[in-house]
Amino acid sequence: MPAKSKSQQMAAGAALAAKRGDKKKCELKGASKEMAQSMSKSELEDMASTKRKGKPDHKSDS
Repeated sequence: MPAKSKSQQMAAGAALAAKRGDKKKCELKGASKEMAQSMSKSELEDMASTKRKGKPDHKSDS
């Protein structure tokens, strides 16, 4: 499942770093904290590896 925005891709990268042990889980906030708890490592890798070129900064609700 690819990321739909730059911020979503960056949050997935932070959550993945916490899963790998590169970053402390207590340092996570907001979406990245939820992603780390609810998604598997492979799902986070897929989302974090999404190219950012052409993506909006934030996903629109419409």
